[in-house]
Amino acid sequence: MAFINLKKKEVQVKIVYYGPGRGGKTTNLEYIFNKFRERIKSDMVSIKTHGDRTLYFDFFPFDIGQIKGYDIKVNLYTVPGQVKYNATRRLVLQGVDGCVFVADSMALRRESNFLSLKNLQENLATYNKNIFKVPLVLQYNKRDLAKDGVALLSMERMEKDLNSRLMVPSFGASAVTGDNVVATLKKIISLTVQSLQEELK
Repeated sequence: MAFINLKKKEVQVKIVYYGPGRGGKTTNLEYIFNKFRERIKSDMVSIKTHGDRTLYFDFFPFDIGQIKGYDIKVNLYTVPGQVKYNATRRLVLQGVDGCVFVADSMALRRESNFLSLKNLQENLATYNKNIFKVPLVLQYNKRDLAKDGVALLSMERMEKDLNSRLMVPSFGASAVTGDNVVATLKKIISLTVQSLQEELK
């Protein structure tokens, strides 16, 4: 459940970008951070650990609308993709309100996508959260690599692989060019806010 700050009349919503290593989670957040710079009141925080190539997590809030008269503040996080950082991934998921799963469209990363999605399901379960009930959006990243001749999984293949049971909104995207990065973000925010409004009824 989102953190409610009664003093500031604020609902803090936590959204976590999850997915395999080097799939584009950090690039998504960097694009959003730069695009909405004037609306973000904090710095992007990154904690690097020994041997971890990706950012440990990024965090920044920006305000959108209200829930029951309370301002909504969105905190965005990424998790390290590498398997050896699973304890950190689990920790970052604590108190999560919504997830974006960033899948890697490269054909050679198909197995990594499966394993990472299964890992998300397991880590959510440690907090008694069900992947089928948590607000979730799938993003099939790196679609731009097709023009460079990189072998990509088709959108249909990725839908079948990752979304045939979940049946959640999904976007083909490129975190590098920004294609569908904001659309992904808007969708997860709206699903998460909707879910919180239901809970607060």
